[in-house]
Amino acid sequence: MSGFDPGWLELREPVDHAARNAAVADRVRRYFAERASLTLVDLGCGTGSNLRALAPSLAPRQHWHLVDGDPVLLDEARRVLARWADHAQNADDGIRLGKNGRHIHVSFECADLTRRDLHFADIAPDLVTAAALFDLVSEEWLERLVAASAERRVSLYAVLNYDGIARWQPETSLDQRIVAAFNRHQRRDKGFGPALGPASSEAFASLLSRHGYRHWVGDSPWHLGSDNRPLAAALVAGIATAAGDIEPDMAEAFAAWAGRRAGADVTIGHQDIFATF
Repeated sequence: MSGFDPGWLELREPVDHAARNAAVADRVRRYFAERASLTLVDLGCGTGSNLRALAPSLAPRQHWHLVDGDPVLLDEARRVLARWADHAQNADDGIRLGKNGRHIHVSFECADLTRRDLHFADIAPDLVTAAALFDLVSEEWLERLVAASAERRVSLYAVLNYDGIARWQPETSLDQRIVAAFNRHQRRDKGFGPALGPASSEAFASLLSRHGYRHWVGDSPWHLGSDNRPLAAALVAGIATAAGDIEPDMAEAFAAWAGRRAGADVTIGHQDIFATF
């Protein structure tokens, strides 16, 4: 899977954080509430947004192991996390952060997740987490992750899994045709094999049940309005391009649609899932 543009990740971060399902997030917090320390693996970490969202609600001492296949994003994660923290100190194996009284040790790994051992026995995490990743992976890859995690009884927390819902206000006649084409594009190989796309949450929940997990699901939609015009414009441009790849004869019409829809309010559906034993 190729890396994402750091600018796009920065643009979406505040919306991602606001969209997280509060009930599911609270269940994560309460499940680990008695822990003085916690070890987490963050898959497809990007610039560390998932850490910045989750760490403030967890244990006083945390070790985050950030994994991504893009060294540029890992370098950016180190820089952004150092700015985010109250204080930061480089270490031989990563960076040590202080934030709101919490001590957070962050290590970094540049790895191809299609080849990497998903047991993470070398890290021994309490929680494996990912944000906006599982809709990009294949069912076969997700099965390997859930099976490996279940073997070690590791909790899982996946947020912002796209569920196929995209609605603009006011509606136009092209909206649903473009969404249907985009959702087909989301099932293409993103580097892990044929992607789950909008079926990711359903597939994840089924695998969790099969491997003996208890799990909780909650909606985490983006609601983009007047405060989010740059993100909305980038989003519709990307959707139109992907839809045009599926329907080349409509690519010009889809591009024109994107220009008209850049300022429209839009809801993009996601789901969050937490699983444990």
